[in-house]
Amino acid sequence: MAPETLKRKLTAILSADVKGYSRLMGEDEEWTLRTLTSYKELIRNLVGEHRGRVVGSPGDNVLAEFASVVDAVECAVGIQQVLRTKNALLPETRKMDFRIGINLGDVIEEGDSIYGDGVNIAARLEALADAGGICISESAYQQIENKIPLRYDYLGEHTVKNIARPVKVYRARIEPEAAPAQVIVEKKPAGKGLSRAAMAIIAIVVIAGAVILYQFALRPSPSKTEIASKGKMALPLPDKPSIIVLPFVNMSADPKQEFFADGLTEEIINALSRLPNVFVIARNSSFAYKGKAVDLKQLGREMGVQYVLEGSVRREGNRIRITAQLIDSTTNRHVFSERYDREVKEIFATQDDIAIKVLTALRVAMKDEDFVLFQAKGVSNVEAYFKLLEARKHNEKGNKENNDRARRLAEEALLLDPGSSAAYARLAYADYIDLWVNPLVSREETITHGMTMAKKAIALDDNPYGHGTLALMYVQKRDYDKAVEEGERAAAMDPAMLGIYGTTLHHACRPTEAIPVIQKVLRLNPVKPPSGNLMVLALCYMNAGKYEEALLTSKRLLQENPDHFLGNIALTSTYARMGRMEEARAQLAEVLRINPKFSLDNYEKIIRYKNPDWTKKAIDTYRKLGLK
Repeated sequence: MAPETLKRKLTAILSADVKGYSRLMGEDEEWTLRTLTSYKELIRNLVGEHRGRVVGSPGDNVLAEFASVVDAVECAVGIQQVLRTKNALLPETRKMDFRIGINLGDVIEEGDSIYGDGVNIAARLEALADAGGICISESAYQQIENKIPLRYDYLGEHTVKNIARPVKVYRARIEPEAAPAQVIVEKKPAGKGLSRAAMAIIAIVVIAGAVILYQFALRPSPSKTEIASKGKMALPLPDKPSIIVLPFVNMSADPKQEFFADGLTEEIINALSRLPNVFVIARNSSFAYKGKAVDLKQLGREMGVQYVLEGSVRREGNRIRITAQLIDSTTNRHVFSERYDREVKEIFATQDDIAIKVLTALRVAMKDEDFVLFQAKGVSNVEAYFKLLEARKHNEKGNKENNDRARRLAEEALLLDPGSSAAYARLAYADYIDLWVNPLVSREETITHGMTMAKKAIALDDNPYGHGTLALMYVQKRDYDKAVEEGERAAAMDPAMLGIYGTTLHHACRPTEAIPVIQKVLRLNPVKPPSGNLMVLALCYMNAGKYEEALLTSKRLLQENPDHFLGNIALTSTYARMGRMEEARAQLAEVLRINPKFSLDNYEKIIRYKNPDWTKKAIDTYRKLGLK
C-alpha cells in the first residue's frame, strides 16, 4: 500500500510566547498561570475575529495560522494593543509581555496541527522580537508592504537554528505615533558602510518617498487619510467609515433647551448607527465630551475613528438655527460646514439632511432598504418628539420619581401622536424600570402591561426598542429562548440594542456567546461604556470561569461608579469564587452599605438564570459569606 501523501499548503503563521516567563513563574506560579490563561483566551478570541485559528498553545506559546498575512499582522497588532492596556493595570514586575513572530511559509498539515520550516521560522522570529513587539519575515513583509500602515525596521539577515538559509527580518512598530508605512534600515556597524551605488539608490528612494508624501499631503482623500492615520490610533480603525458625533452645543438663551440640543445629537447618532456600513461611536462615549474643549486629533486617536461631527443649536420660538461641521480628525481638515435655518416643525427633515450630508461626505451609498431604516423614528409629531426626548432623560436616572415622570411624558406624547411606536416603547421600558425601583407594583401585572406596550410598538413599525424591552420582559418571565430571540432581532436592527442581546444571553446561561456581544458594545463606547453592560460582562466572565477578566471588569465599573449596586455584587461574587474570602467579605460590606436591606431572599428575587444550578451557586456563595 502506498504511503499517504503529506498534505502541504502555504499559510501565514503567527507564533507568540511570553518574555521572561520563567522569572514570572519563579516569583508567583499561581498568579502567572491564572494570568497566562486569561491572556491566551484573549489571544484566541482575537485570532478568531481576524479569521485565523489557533493550532497549538503549549506552555506559554500560542501558534496560529491565517489564510492572509494581512489578517495575521492586524491580529498581532490587536493582540499587543489589548495586552498593553491590560498590563497597564499591573505592577511593573508582574506585567506579562508577549513576543510575536510572523512568517509566510510552506507547512505540513496533519489533523489540526501544522509542522515544517514555515512554523520553525515563525518561532525563531518570535525569539528575536522585543517584549510587546512583532517581528516578521521578508516573505510576510512582501505581502503587507503597502497594505498595513505601520513603520518597519529592517533588522538585516539572521541565521536561525535549524534553518539552512539566513532569514531577512523586519520589526513592525505599533507605537501610537507611528508614521505611514515605510521601512527604516538599522545602521550598520562602522567599517561596514554601504557602497556609493547603494547609497545612491537609497537617496533616490528617499527623494521619491518625499515627493509621494508631498503629493499625499496636498491631495488628501478619505482612503489615503485613513491609511495614514491607522498607525496612530490608540484603537484600530474599523474597516468602514468611522465617526463620533459630539454633543451639539445649546446656543439658546433658555438653558431648558439643553435637552433639545442633546436630542438632536442622539437622533443623528441613531440615524447613522442604523446603517451597517458606517461605524458610529455610541451615545455614552460621545456625551462624555459634553461641555469640554476637545483636541480633535487626540479625540480621533482615543475613539479609533477618522471623522468628527460637531455643531450648535439655537431655538427662538418656532425657529431653529443649526450649524454642523464635519472634520477629518487625522488632519484637522474641514470636510464640510453647513448652516440650517428652519422652522421647528422641520426638525425631522433637518436631522435627516445633516446625516445624509455626513454620509455623502463619507462616500457611503444608501440602498432603498437602508433609507427606510434611516428614516424610522417612531414618532411624527414634533411636540410628542420633544416629550419623548425629555422622558428618556428621566428614565436614565433610574429611580422611582424620575421613572414616574418619564411615564407621564410618554403618555402625553401618545395623546399627541397615537401612532407613535416610540411612545409605546418608552411606556414598556418604564414598566421594566418599575420592576427594579418600585416595590409597590405587582410584578405580574407590570410584566404583562409592559409586554403589551412593547408588542404595540413592534406592531406599528417593528420598533427595535420594542423588541429590546420585550426581550427584557421575557427574561423576567423566565422564557429565555424568546428573550434571546427578541434580543437578537433588536440588535440586528439597531446596534444600541447589543447590550440587551448580551444580557439575554447571560441570563440564558450562555456566557461565552454573550462576551463577544458585550465587547462590541464596549468598542462602540471606548471612553464611557454603559455601567450595566460592564456589570453583565463581569458576571459573564465570572460564570465562564474567567475570574481575572471578571475582576478587572468589575473594578473598571466601580472606578467610575463606586456605588453601583449590581457592580459591587459582581465583584463580591468574583472574589468568593476565587477563594479570596477576606476580600469578598469586605466587598459585601460595600453592598450592604449601598443597600442595608439586601438579603438572600432579595438576591434570589433579582436572579434570573435559566440554569437552576447557577442560581443555587450564586445564593450559596453569599450564604457562605454570612448574608442572611
